[in-house]
Amino acid sequence: MEKDDQRNFLLAMVAMIAFVFLYQMFVMEPAQQRYQAEQAAIAAAQQGQTADTAAPAIPAGPRPLEEALAEGERVRFDAGSVDGSIRLAGARIDDLSLKHHYQTVERLQEIRLLRPESTEGGYFASYYWADGNTLVAGRNSAWQLVSGETLTAGNPVTLRLETNDVLIEREISVDDSYLFTFRDTVTNTSDSPRALRAIGSFERHGGWQRFLELTDPGSAASVGPVHTGLMGVVGDQLRLQKYKPLFEGKKVSGESREGNFVSDSGGWWGLTDMYWMGALVPEQGRTFTASVNRTSLARGGPLEIRTEATPVEIAPGASVTVENQLFAGAKEFQVMRGYEQAGIPRMVDAIDWGWAYFLTKPFFYVINWLNNYLGAFGWAILAFTVLVKLPLVPLYNASFKSMAKLKKLQEPMKEINERFAADPQRKQQEMMKLYKETGANPIGGCLPILFTIPIFYALYKVLYISLEMRHEAFWYMRDLSAPDPTAIGNLFGLIPFWSGADVKAIPVIGIIIGIGILPILYGVTMAALQSLSPPPPDKMQARILMALPIVFMFVFGGFAAGLVLYWVWSNVLTLIQQYIIMRMNGVETEIGKFISKRLGFKKAPAE
Repeated sequence: MEKDDQRNFLLAMVAMIAFVFLYQMFVMEPAQQRYQAEQAAIAAAQQGQTADTAAPAIPAGPRPLEEALAEGERVRFDAGSVDGSIRLAGARIDDLSLKHHYQTVERLQEIRLLRPESTEGGYFASYYWADGNTLVAGRNSAWQLVSGETLTAGNPVTLRLETNDVLIEREISVDDSYLFTFRDTVTNTSDSPRALRAIGSFERHGGWQRFLELTDPGSAASVGPVHTGLMGVVGDQLRLQKYKPLFEGKKVSGESREGNFVSDSGGWWGLTDMYWMGALVPEQGRTFTASVNRTSLARGGPLEIRTEATPVEIAPGASVTVENQLFAGAKEFQVMRGYEQAGIPRMVDAIDWGWAYFLTKPFFYVINWLNNYLGAFGWAILAFTVLVKLPLVPLYNASFKSMAKLKKLQEPMKEINERFAADPQRKQQEMMKLYKETGANPIGGCLPILFTIPIFYALYKVLYISLEMRHEAFWYMRDLSAPDPTAIGNLFGLIPFWSGADVKAIPVIGIIIGIGILPILYGVTMAALQSLSPPPPDKMQARILMALPIVFMFVFGGFAAGLVLYWVWSNVLTLIQQYIIMRMNGVETEIGKFISKRLGFKKAPAE
């Protein structure tokens, strides 16, 4: 690559980084504000609309949560991981909180996943029954409690619904995690055969970004590589569609002309957030279809996903028992794996492993094991960094030896640049000749990058989507899934009346004076690594490279602290390895000079 090409490349890279900052500040943030205003206008316009009986109703306006929960009869539940209540009208689970997960590290308010329909961000689920196009047990059917008081793990409750032709007894149970089981015994009380089918329904009301904010403000504000939206396994295939294209009416990949998927091998169908999910799990031994209710979306109604099982034939006076399940909770790895082992296909894939699943899955398994063994996610990250770098040691050694040779060639290369400045072709020939005579490889130092980039992406993905890292404390950090909480603007906490969050929130300059300890350490270690590498012959290129640690220091300032911890520790290990290789090859480095000066070491005289 010619000198001008190299300079243009580096300038383009810096320009792209600057573009990211400016685009976020002047385009993305105003667009987000416009979108929220549009969602508010849509919600206001929906007030006063009427609903027909064939689709979910559009509520007149949000009501306070306490008021909505006080309306109508309810059955309380209190299990190992969830608490809340079931509304008897429609047998809806529409009030559910996660007992072990909180909105903030202060642990003041539990994550509320499900909400009554009449509140802002209504989110609820149930199973209905239909005979053809007629609902036998519908959205507001009057179920009655016949046994049990409070639903707990091991203590189910039984509801009953009786119509002119059908009697349904529904036993609802819950495990210690997040799975509800609806065991429906359907009796045909008429004089003719009936063909009834179970319809599972999850409804979510409001604009998609707004209901994400209501559930978990921290994760909703994230813009990282995570899937939020429709997620399900039908026919052993994972189906995905993000919230935005769902609301725009776009089809899901693989969807039939009828707008559904058919599964005769079990599966599930859900709506997922970053860490939480609500999913329908129909009876696994029965064929079912899975779909999105686009009629509801087209008329400005809520997002509804459905599963419909094949009809069961019930003779007069006969009964049939069907078991359907609902998942509503946190996507904890051990829990999801347990459900998968119990027979729900690919439940572990509810965790968004991404396209690099062949790396992210094993990475997570190792980090999760280390976390359980070492007792802290931070220590697990540090240990995993060592494990990842060990196989690359020979490659890095070869690379650093090549860089050491190039470091020794700085003066001859400088001389060639000066002698043949007017003849680029001759200069290139002399450079290649020099490399051949000394055995130096100018691209040898780039080889480890080919392995480092996919590893970095995979680990970034794992740490980003890992619920196990959320609100995990390490060192001075209270939450490894959030950016470094410290800020240079308040002297890293020495100014007690000005928190790091306050500093970071200052417009424009907050991104500069809000930089924390870990991003600064990253910039320092990156600069130290640069000092061990041979500098580019062009002075402008050298200045740009010197500025890159500062640029990336601010880029990493917005990353999860756990990821920056990994990268800082990785830099430290690489720095030690490269310094040792340089010393072994007799190359004098700036770091070596600094250490010798500070510790008073003197270079041994030549014999």
